[in-house]
Amino acid sequence: MAYRPFVSTDAAVSDPREVEIELGYFTLERTGRDNTITTPAVVLNFGFAKNWEAVGEFRVQASPELEITDPGLSLKGVLREGVLQEKEGVSIAVEAGLLLPSTLPHEHGVGVQAIGIVSGKVAPVTVHLNGGGGLDRDNRGFAIWGVIGELPVHPKLRIVGEVNGEGAQGRQPNNSGLVGVLWQPTPKNIVLDAGVRRGFGGAAPDWQFTLGLTLGFPLPTASQSP
Repeated sequence: MAYRPFVSTDAAVSDPREVEIELGYFTLERTGRDNTITTPAVVLNFGFAKNWEAVGEFRVQASPELEITDPGLSLKGVLREGVLQEKEGVSIAVEAGLLLPSTLPHEHGVGVQAIGIVSGKVAPVTVHLNGGGGLDRDNRGFAIWGVIGELPVHPKLRIVGEVNGEGAQGRQPNNSGLVGVLWQPTPKNIVLDAGVRRGFGGAAPDWQFTLGLTLGFPLPTASQSP
């Protein structure tokens, strides 16, 4: 649950017939003197089979005109059940899909992306490793990587961190680091997040401040006649 506000992800998927909505209801990016506000950023996860989910996402960005950015559709599957599935050893997953056209310049084409994900525990920290790449919407190759760490400090509160990056042909690298918190009040299918991200030069924004929430719920099953 709540893989906001990360760029990377974990080696887990939604349960069959379960929907998770990750909603970034406020993100502020600051580069030099320029501010960009993103609201909302939406990720929709649907578990359509055991260990498999479909993922759709997009963002609405004001910079200063409204733009639809980062739309995509993908499939994510758990290849090896492990600690995230309450079993021994690491969890291993793969996610692959299409980068759909956005309204930004040079992003009107269709790209492809695939990543491998490994999740494990280095007590008391849960770690998620990501690595992959593909072709962007301008038909240029790119590589992506990321590392997430989670430290529970209370049954309902986790301190989290991430370092991640992206390198593409003919473009500056986009590397950054995040520190944030995830708060899971009752009921368990609601998670609130807040984070601060710092860019490490290149194409990354100098600073990002983000707030969001994740909602999870099962789809109702059709009633059957006796």
